Amino acid sequence: MTIEGKIGRTIAARIGRYLEDFEVGDIYEHRPGRTVTEADNIQFSLLTMNRHPMHCDAAFAAKSEFSQPLVNSGLTLAIVLGMTVDDVSYHAVANLGWSEIKLVAPVFPGDTIYARSRVVDIRESKSRPTQGIVTTATEGYKADGTVFMRFERMSLVPKRGFGVGE
Repeated sequence: MTIEGKIGRTIAARIGRYLEDFEVGDIYEHRPGRTVTEADNIQFSLLTMNRHPMHCDAAFAAKSEFSQPLVNSGLTLAIVLGMTVDDVSYHAVANLGWSEIKLVAPVFPGDTIYARSRVVDIRESKSRPTQGIVTTATEGYKADGTVFMRFERMSLVPKRGFGVGE
């Protein structure tokens, strides 16, 4: 198979950023979103030994203040964190930590969730001259705009030319 027509630029798909690509204040809208299903919630909860009936017993959850099952917050954290990888940590050497994790609204099976991150700090590593530390503030939000989660994350990111496979 050949591609016919005018010859133009060839653009390789790119994901990930190196230390030099980050700027304090930049906001990344992470895509695609993810609709969380009842099966996702039950399987994740039971796989991780979280047997709380709010996640896997609809009759129990119907008697709660929410009147329905809640999505396990470990699952929403994992999904939101995963959404950030292409933009924030695809080239990272390591995650250095998460802090200030706040769960500010419930997520229910059937909700579609999205995430966005803001770069809050960038600094060169004191002990690793080819790497630096990028701190991002991330929030997860539902399709209706309701923010349900916030956290900060620090990632150890290589400078251009020092990433794995370069």
